[in-house]
Amino acid sequence: MGQTAVLPPRRKETYVMELHVWYRKFIKECPSGVIALHEFRRHFCDGTVGPGSSEYAEQIFRTLDDNRDGAVDYQEYVTAVSLLIQGTPEEKLRWSFKLYDKDKDGAISRSEMLEIMQTIYKMSLAASLTKVDPQTAEECTNRMFVRLDKDRNAVISQQEFIEGAMRDEWIRTMLECDPNTVEVPRSS
Repeated sequence: MGQTAVLPPRRKETYVMELHVWYRKFIKECPSGVIALHEFRRHFCDGTVGPGSSEYAEQIFRTLDDNRDGAVDYQEYVTAVSLLIQGTPEEKLRWSFKLYDKDKDGAISRSEMLEIMQTIYKMSLAASLTKVDPQTAEECTNRMFVRLDKDRNAVISQQEFIEGAMRDEWIRTMLECDPNTVEVPRSS
């Protein structure tokens, strides 16, 4: 849930062309070859739903920044875009797990999930991008914990996250990074 990018099904040639478009846009907007958090936040917020998406942009940035150097380079960027476009459901869920695991301790606490859910709900409502689930962010978080936290230890491991989401269509829809919500930038 909460991804902001829409890519139709594609053939490999189309995918390669789209990667070139992403690269040109990235280099045009980031001639240094890297993007800092403040730049990412500005581009993400301007390109999606405005300032209300700042918190979510920050968490996406942290997830993209694999080497944790405070900048996202083109390789980190395109790796994530490629995964979101062409990845398997398990790969997308693994990436989504990293997004929800804010403190990067290998588990998602209820507060981490709730914080991301609340941010996504605020963005969705502000932009009317998606049909927001009639449940509140708190209700969605509780429902996910009941269904995913199999060992009832108050955290969701990556294994519980992926296995549970693969078994439950509602949860998979909420958590999987769906490329049908990614808007491909068109450079001029």
